[in-house]
Amino acid sequence: MEQASSEVMLLCDVNSILGEGPTWDHHSKKLIWVDIIGKRIHTFEPASGEVRTITIEQKIGSAVPRVEGGLVIALENGFHTLDLETEQLTKRIDPEKDMPGNRFNDGKCDEAGRFWAGTMDMKEKSPSGSLYCLETDGTVRRMVEGVTVSNGLGWSPDNQTLYYIDSPTKKVMAYDYSLERGEITNPRVAVTIPEGEGFPDGMTVDSQGMLWIAHWDGWQVSCWNPETAEKIASIPVPAAQTSSCTFGGENLDELYITTARVGLSEEQLKDQPHAGGVFCIKPGINGRPASFYGG
Repeated sequence: MEQASSEVMLLCDVNSILGEGPTWDHHSKKLIWVDIIGKRIHTFEPASGEVRTITIEQKIGSAVPRVEGGLVIALENGFHTLDLETEQLTKRIDPEKDMPGNRFNDGKCDEAGRFWAGTMDMKEKSPSGSLYCLETDGTVRRMVEGVTVSNGLGWSPDNQTLYYIDSPTKKVMAYDYSLERGEITNPRVAVTIPEGEGFPDGMTVDSQGMLWIAHWDGWQVSCWNPETAEKIASIPVPAAQTSSCTFGGENLDELYITTARVGLSEEQLKDQPHAGGVFCIKPGINGRPASFYGG
């Protein structure tokens, strides 16, 4: 791995309450991310510096581009699609309509165009959440149960492995993955975050198959080899609540990092005034293009 540049730069000072779920849209050349508690979807175009904000009436767990345009999003009450021109929401399906104490959180698409997103207990106490797979035909399957805070997702470059985080466990699980069938088997621990380094939150996988993990209450993004469980690198972030990351930019060589300011006191914000902003660094490695939802 090449030497990382010296430090992260502030890309967008948007003061998100809970910035999360960054995705690089390589078609529009824009970064997409959400403010879960602020109920906003943001887009940023590096070429022009333009930031666009769309406000939704529910908490937004994640938002990913669709092949035919617009976004697929996971809201408090299930899966929806969003038309970016009209800002019109269309509800698809809510697999937990009888569970008002849960909400959707992080989500990503696999290369077959399925949208994977998980739920969490809003109080972050009960393992009432699940990981779901939204098929391109609009049907949904529950893939993992007993989840407390469903978070980071990613696939190995050969699509043979799915990586998944339930944050309170401090572990990244690996599953054998069938891209053809969208099935997971053989769960095992790939990475355990050490004590004192916060909780694993959002995650991305680079072109070499290494895992880049945001540390909530850990002030960093770390890089791990999932085959050896070795920590390869750590990028300090000037915000304690580092929430997620993704590769983007013209060459997919920029790591975009989202952060949050939820629950921080005025005193804490003096030490991290840009908490809630999006940061950027060139870590010396490339990512892979994001997959879009095919439904």
